[in-house]
Amino acid sequence: MTKINEYPSLDATALAALVKQKQVKAIELVDAAIERIEHLNSTLNAVVTPMYEQAREAANGKLTNGPFAGVPFMLKDLGAPFAGVRMTMGSVFMRHFVPDHDNELVARLKRAGLIIVGKTNTPELGILPTTEPRLFGPTHNPWDIDRTPGGSSGGSATAVAARFVPMAHANDGGGSIRIPASCCGLFGAKPTRARNPLGPDFGDLFSGLVIDHAVTRTVRDSAALLDATAGPDIGDPYWAPPPARPFLQEVGADPGRLRIAFTKTTPGGVKVHPDCISAVEDAAALCSELGHEVVEAVPQVNGELVTMNFMVLWAVGCAWTIDGLGLIMGKAPAPDQFEPLTWALYQMGRQQSGSSYLFSLTILQRVARDIARFFMTHDVWLTPTLGEPPVPLGTFDSPPENPLEGLRRAIAFVPFTPICNATGQPAMSVPLYWNAEGLPVGVHFIGRFGDEATLFRLAGQLESARPWADRRPSVLT
Repeated sequence: MTKINEYPSLDATALAALVKQKQVKAIELVDAAIERIEHLNSTLNAVVTPMYEQAREAANGKLTNGPFAGVPFMLKDLGAPFAGVRMTMGSVFMRHFVPDHDNELVARLKRAGLIIVGKTNTPELGILPTTEPRLFGPTHNPWDIDRTPGGSSGGSATAVAARFVPMAHANDGGGSIRIPASCCGLFGAKPTRARNPLGPDFGDLFSGLVIDHAVTRTVRDSAALLDATAGPDIGDPYWAPPPARPFLQEVGADPGRLRIAFTKTTPGGVKVHPDCISAVEDAAALCSELGHEVVEAVPQVNGELVTMNFMVLWAVGCAWTIDGLGLIMGKAPAPDQFEPLTWALYQMGRQQSGSSYLFSLTILQRVARDIARFFMTHDVWLTPTLGEPPVPLGTFDSPPENPLEGLRRAIAFVPFTPICNATGQPAMSVPLYWNAEGLPVGVHFIGRFGDEATLFRLAGQLESARPWADRRPSVLT
């Protein structure tokens, strides 16, 4: 077996080592990625904008000295402008938009040596926790093609789970890294608020709800990539506390004896699927076996209040986005250019006042303080990632007479992830559990603000105790 034949089984760190050791060429890796995309994308619909010509040109050119030199990578088609390549944001309104610059994150990804081979599918404007935009159609979960891969980074998660690339860009405003990681059996870390930059276009998004990073198959890839991209950009309004040492050094380091609180119920009283409860119980038992102190506890938070005020930010953020896109495109937004749910959320956002937005922000900041107090006596908080295993495609469709019904249904699917966006805390979905149907069910670990280090140490320990990277979804068998 030649080294290039091992492409689907190796993570980005291992592939970069092969390039550095001259055992494979970057162009061989890029061609292997393209071959896999061409073979499976007609089934999965993960890649919506191939970038093969640019990728081959980069692979045949001078590589950087970055940690991932020569490794194929993908960008989510939302929040990652790449000069000269369309960025649709999953919307008909933006289908012809071509940015004229890279944002700072993309520039750092390039400096890290990653070679972008394509853009991945996303729901319109990243609103829903599934990936079924009207513009491109649904992305399918590699573990069961009739089910959602999650969202809004579902195209990226499907691409990684199907071994198109070893890792891919994702972003997270309410769980959009962790949700698809759970649905697709991947590791998905949401960094601390402002760990990665949003410049030059934005200081923050939705008052700090949104953060960029990636979905990966291994913990070390996630840590090493964050080392390559993290840190403030010129003019940032604020930034995350600097880490004591590189995140990659935390992977494999002894986490010590952590005090881990686990929760099986939702803050808002939403019913949790038995498989998700079983996943948390299993993870709690594993943490106990590894020597951690594990207790059942939950912060005292009014879940309904959190949801209500989070939705104010979400709706106003949608209105701000669409109005801004109208300025960029030089035309007025119209309802026929957007999906009914998106347009209804846009109208809901425009009805909010400035004072109501600031009031909701104040409430969420108060909740962040309440949860910070919980972390004075607990190192990590363990919950299900989702309220259910991957649901069938179409679950979040809305009837014409009630266009927001899909969003209301989504609240039951994602009762745990948004609170970390409101508080800014780091969190990770870890693929430790598969149900009787063979579907991945992630578990969710939340850390103190600024403390990705503890999460990476714990994740490395869990990965060693119960490796997952070699599990193959049904579409590959």
